[in-house]
Amino acid sequence: MSAPDHLYSNPFFFLHFQFPSPTSTPLPSYSCFHFHFHLRAHSPSDHLSSRRPSPSPFSTTAKPPSSLNENGPPPSSILIVGAGVFGLSTALSLARSPALPRSTTITVLDRSPQPGVFPSRDASSIDTSRIIRADYADPAYAALAAEAQEIWRQPDGPGADGRYNETGLIITTNNTTKKASGIDYARSSWDNVRALAAHDPALSAKIEELPSPAAIRGAYGTGGGSGEWGYINRRSGWADAEACMDWLYAQVRATGRVTFVNGTAASLVCSTYNRRTPQVRGVKLAGSNGKELLADLTVLATGAWTGGLINLSGRAVATGQVLAYMDLTDEEQAKLANVPTLLNLSSGYFIITPANKTLKVARHAYGYLNPTTTTAGAAVGNTTFSAPTTHLTDPPTQSIPPADEAALRAAVREMVPLPELHDRPFKATKLCWYTDTADGDFIIDYHPDYRSLFLATGGSGHGFKFLPVIGDRIAATMFGRCPEAFRGKWSFRKDGSERAAAWDKVVTEDGSRGGVPGLILREEMNKSGDKKTSRL
Repeated sequence: MSAPDHLYSNPFFFLHFQFPSPTSTPLPSYSCFHFHFHLRAHSPSDHLSSRRPSPSPFSTTAKPPSSLNENGPPPSSILIVGAGVFGLSTALSLARSPALPRSTTITVLDRSPQPGVFPSRDASSIDTSRIIRADYADPAYAALAAEAQEIWRQPDGPGADGRYNETGLIITTNNTTKKASGIDYARSSWDNVRALAAHDPALSAKIEELPSPAAIRGAYGTGGGSGEWGYINRRSGWADAEACMDWLYAQVRATGRVTFVNGTAASLVCSTYNRRTPQVRGVKLAGSNGKELLADLTVLATGAWTGGLINLSGRAVATGQVLAYMDLTDEEQAKLANVPTLLNLSSGYFIITPANKTLKVARHAYGYLNPTTTTAGAAVGNTTFSAPTTHLTDPPTQSIPPADEAALRAAVREMVPLPELHDRPFKATKLCWYTDTADGDFIIDYHPDYRSLFLATGGSGHGFKFLPVIGDRIAATMFGRCPEAFRGKWSFRKDGSERAAAWDKVVTEDGSRGGVPGLILREEMNKSGDKKTSRL
């Protein structure tokens, strides 16, 4: 089933997806390196260069294309940094767009250390599962997620071959007056789901309010539960995240238009467009003896690593979220294979329907900060940012704080009261790194202070579900056609307040987070217990 036709008659959505059948890392610096040169078009073999480029076909008096929404010649080359959901989806939409000349080259750079593997295996989108839901407190995201779900269900789309499973979702809250307790978010989400159901009989038959703990336990089906009020939406589910990303990568490659490069962007390469405005020319690669990857237009889809390339102080911050995994027997997997995902918005704890004999328990919380200092940040006024630490950037000690491991185990005991699971060791733990914004809105916009730089970041822990549709929206925004419902939400600078805010003062207060904001990862890791648990 496709999304309603009227959505695609809207000029903002002219890039409608039609999916065919599937046939220790150096810390990046922040500085713009300033050179004075003109761009030329690059062939795929030409992208890596330590030389200054030869003169551009653009004259010194003509304005080089800094975006896709200006009059004049389109960019001859586009560089997308990051091969996560936002990056690969954007590459696919641009490669298929009739509005982009075939002569425009598209290159995707990703920090993956494995040749031919995209994205890096420590990317936030690489995991056993992600929740797929249209259950949002914000009507705009609810509508966009509902559209995405229609594509998830298609037999030849990203959810085919068992990648998407519609086992249902229970959202609950605790009865408390505590700020950001999840109650307001959950009730607004319930209202929006009912509004969608009013026009969708299939959905209407699949949603039910759960007004008590007993009702929650009854709907969950394990004998356990969490929360005191909630609802179930049996038209929501989960996706095998890693398998979906592998599928998406294959789709992009199949276009024949996109060149993939393994490497880490260390900094932006800039020239001076005028006396005050730097123009981004691409990126300098880490550990490459000064090699640069150059393009007319650079797109940063770098997720939690974005703060190492551009100043995001007051706008977004990388936060680490805890996850743990437990082996199941064949019998245990059979018992739990069809239970819904359960998410308590007051505590943040959730368990996604187990698959492949693995139970995953996690927390959607304020997360942990990992402050990192650089001496290269003066050019953009940022010397401290929160940097991801993963099993690839910080082996072999990357894990989760001891208190979180105990809390995740308590969540398993509450939600899945099978005694044989309660003391079973986790086979792996890890941190998933969000790029959080204050309101949970994405950042999909041209940077106001740099020419030729577009940002597609700020996923805030809820971007994956939009995989089937977000690339079209990003591409539309690049062409100056941001969807009306998101014009204010996705802008880089909504007002002037972000400029003065410190890097660590961004806290996502959309009502969906549990825990305590502002915790420092290394401090929590050092408090007590064994820090060295297994990891993915």
